[in-house]
Amino acid sequence: MNDFISNQKWRYATKKFDSSKKINSKDLAILKEAIQLSTSSYGLQPYKVFIIENQEIRAKIQPVAWGQSQIVDASHVIVFANMLNFGEEEIESYLRNLAETRRINIENIKPYGDFMKLKIIELPEETRNNWTSKQTYLALANLLNAAAELKIDVTPMEGFDPKAVNEILGLTEMGLNASLIATVGYRHADDATQHYAKVRKSEKELFINL
Repeated sequence: MNDFISNQKWRYATKKFDSSKKINSKDLAILKEAIQLSTSSYGLQPYKVFIIENQEIRAKIQPVAWGQSQIVDASHVIVFANMLNFGEEEIESYLRNLAETRRINIENIKPYGDFMKLKIIELPEETRNNWTSKQTYLALANLLNAAAELKIDVTPMEGFDPKAVNEILGLTEMGLNASLIATVGYRHADDATQHYAKVRKSEKELFINL
């Protein structure tokens, strides 16, 4: 069986982490790079990623994340925060990075920048915020897949109060919003969920060939 598929069958949303096991710096670097390399619309990566080890901060987050034990027991907590009111300044920053990385004159990519501004800035702010939030899910997917390759467990979470997390981390002042949380570490031997059969729709029910 293809290793990728085998690893996908191995992974699950871990309910109980072994708090005594920590991700080493080498593997953490791989997970960070996987997030960094994730696809995003126009390549803009309209979000920030907070990697939280501090137990005091995590203890504050737990009550506003439905009391889930993974918040305090996992090796690391990752908060994906989408940028709010994404606009011209962020696009210009991307264009400077693009020009520097590819060693091209920034004037040569001005039409591309103007195109992005036309498509993005004209959108209502709420629509733009929803769009940047969706981009965090793409980054989460890369994290899930890379972690499975390393036999590291990840629990994606939408079950939390974004406003409360924003306040705890001071995100609003940074123009950010907590979109997703992922707890990362190693499953506890007592977590019965790891033994459950994976439930998914059949190919016949899921796919439509045209």
